[in-house]
Amino acid sequence: MSETGFRALVARRDGKEQTVRFETLTDSDLPEAEVTVDVEYSSFNYKDGLALKGLSRILRSHPIVPGIDFAGTVAASQDERFRPGDKVILTGWGVGESWSGGFAERARVKGDWLVKLPDGLDTRAAMAIGTAGLTAMLSVMALERFGLRRGGDVLVTGAAGGVGSVGVRLLSKAGYAVTALTGRRSEEDFLRGLGAAAILDRAEYEASPKPLAGERWHGAIDTAGGVILANVLAAMASESAAAACGLAASTDLPATVFPFILRGVALLGIESVRCPTERREEAWRRLAREFDARDFEAVTEEIGLDDLPARADAILAGKVRGRTVVRVAGG
Repeated sequence: MSETGFRALVARRDGKEQTVRFETLTDSDLPEAEVTVDVEYSSFNYKDGLALKGLSRILRSHPIVPGIDFAGTVAASQDERFRPGDKVILTGWGVGESWSGGFAERARVKGDWLVKLPDGLDTRAAMAIGTAGLTAMLSVMALERFGLRRGGDVLVTGAAGGVGSVGVRLLSKAGYAVTALTGRRSEEDFLRGLGAAAILDRAEYEASPKPLAGERWHGAIDTAGGVILANVLAAMASESAAAACGLAASTDLPATVFPFILRGVALLGIESVRCPTERREEAWRRLAREFDARDFEAVTEEIGLDDLPARADAILAGKVRGRTVVRVAGG
């Protein structure tokens, strides 16, 4: 590989202060690993917003390039599974947290962390899905493994966000009756456009939870945690399951055991960072098969690298709708 410089957004720390600025790096600045990728697109996630603001100790190494996912073309490889020219996707594995990630025109990562781009997707579409969309699909797959049947009533919390919006779209296309829970009533048209059959005000699930409520949901995807998840669990139907994949409201869970021991409710944890490769590949194949161009455009806004710093406050304040694709090459 040449030592031609490439553009990167770099976080550095001096004592307690973190700075984030654009720099020109070379290949020698990248971590040692088997596969070098020319990054074409990344995406902007809630965790990325925390990273850019220096919050929640998301960035565990400095200096570092944030960006927890990316898609691009293999430029060089010492892993026989990947050749120059292959299109690949990276999500998870601590990239963008303890290992330099996707907010740069080039990245170097371990081959075990990569998935080949499935037929039916290009690199932009892959990042329109991104970590959030992968998490949504893993949640749907977990609910289906538990026994969720088509036509059931399913709740999605944080429905206007990245995971929630893809979850609403996937579930509605699959034939489930989806209720979207959101604190942003202004997004009702957006959510109904994704296929939500009903909209529920988040305030209804922010009150102190009862041990049990009326049986309402045959399945749920929760991105919030806290009292919202506790209220979701209290309203689950017998022998149903909720998939927990986020903490936008709280890391706490002030619930009782009653939904579990009186109704047989299951709480399914969704972990996308170190998800087994086989399950990850299955999820990407399903996403490629079940999403089409109209789905991507319905949930996606595209920005360039230069736009990233200004987006951190907005995503942390819950003001970003759907998915944000970051155009890295030429961005």
